[in-house]
Amino acid sequence: MSDPKKPGTPKDTHYAKLRRTFRDQKAGGAPEFRPRQPVPPGENPQDGRVRLYGLHTVRAALDNPKRKIKRMMITRNAQERLEIADIAALPFPVELAEPRDIDRITGSDAVHQGVVIEAEPLRAKDISALGETPLVLVLDQVTDPHNVGAIIRSAVAFGAGALLTTSRHSPQESGVLAKSASGALEHIDMIEVRNLADALEKLHEAGFETIGLDSEGPAELETTFAGKRIALVLGAEGKGLRQKTRETVTSLARLDMPGAIRSLNVSNAAAIALYAARSFLKSRP
Repeated sequence: MSDPKKPGTPKDTHYAKLRRTFRDQKAGGAPEFRPRQPVPPGENPQDGRVRLYGLHTVRAALDNPKRKIKRMMITRNAQERLEIADIAALPFPVELAEPRDIDRITGSDAVHQGVVIEAEPLRAKDISALGETPLVLVLDQVTDPHNVGAIIRSAVAFGAGALLTTSRHSPQESGVLAKSASGALEHIDMIEVRNLADALEKLHEAGFETIGLDSEGPAELETTFAGKRIALVLGAEGKGLRQKTRETVTSLARLDMPGAIRSLNVSNAAAIALYAARSFLKSRP
């Protein structure tokens, strides 16, 4: 006779689990798992406002006196993480919400972290407002908001005073761009120009050396630095710098990359070039 206490084989255990699962479902027990359906973003805000979301993005907006916030939706968890003691004391309407309520506004793909605001976009400045900064970034039709946001984050981290873009073929301020910038959008002057070649000439008149980044540039970037003011010019993914831009910059330069891959994502290239330019400027007497 077989021993009734003898444990079953792994195969017996597997089938026992399947039988229990079947019985539970038949008896109205644990429901079958279904993947969560994505929620699309709601309608765009009115009056030209933008929606900004995420803890770092919203905290930076709250701390920026130039940012005009019109309303906020926030969960209690996000309120605690942002250290907002009394939401009633904020100078704009605030609604306590659940994460799914914010999903219906931003879409479930947005990493909102429990908070979203509607605000007026920051006004782009004219090139005449450049000021005395020794380091700026210039984007030649870089259109991906994720890349532009990441570039803004690096620009602020390395002390660039402004980001110069064209009024066409550049992303507008948005939740995606601001989230990618992780709060840095509130800390840099955005300068918008119609004609990039004319703007580069104005930078030359202001004492800037303009260096276009090109994977096939004739010289390594570090060897091209010369002046007290540097403007790094980067082109779009794939297309690179336009011909007119290439003809207008002071010089074309490449990043030294001895490996098998000879080009980088534009946001990565911007970070490396910013570090090199900042190191050069710091070394000058």
